[in-house]
Amino acid sequence: MWDRNQMAARAAKELRDGMYVNLGIGIPTLVSNYIPDGMTVTLQSENGMLGMGPFPIEGEEDPDLINAGKQTITELPHTAYFDSATSFGMIRGGKIAMAILGAMEVSEKGDLANWMIPGKLVKGMGGAMDLVAGVGRVVVVMDHANKHGESKVLKSCTLPLTGTGVVDLIITNMGVLEVVEGGLKLLELADGVTEEQLRAATEATLV
Repeated sequence: MWDRNQMAARAAKELRDGMYVNLGIGIPTLVSNYIPDGMTVTLQSENGMLGMGPFPIEGEEDPDLINAGKQTITELPHTAYFDSATSFGMIRGGKIAMAILGAMEVSEKGDLANWMIPGKLVKGMGGAMDLVAGVGRVVVVMDHANKHGESKVLKSCTLPLTGTGVVDLIITNMGVLEVVEGGLKLLELADGVTEEQLRAATEATLV
């Protein structure tokens, strides 16, 4: 199966030159390390930064420069800073072409659950609900199963939803699935994973 970095590298293949992209917390933050040479992609962070640079070298971190996941990052010559109202105006106004997000569950209809587990401490929903409603394309990057070995790619989500019918593509440690009419279409298998293994690990309908 793919590891976290391989999943991020595969997600980076969805980027196109000139895109404005929002990266979610977790594995999606690693996508910035795999933007192809010669490609211009501007990363937006909903806490008020456009033009995020790569993660800093150890010892050169600036605690005032963080992304939405509170990780230290770097700025670029063209970086711009703004308030939350402007940031979410970009997102809600359709100015961001793609969001690459993590997830707890995704359904075969493209429903997404990624903001809370009932009974656990919830600090807030973050910007995911705005992102899935406002961006042009939503790519989810996550493990195929949870820590108990249960599928996270489901017929219907069991956790509170972030959005309904919002996911376009799912990248897991087992492969790549596209949300299409009637279920999920298998586009690609991870290294060493067979179609039979992926089908056995997937509750959702594969078409």
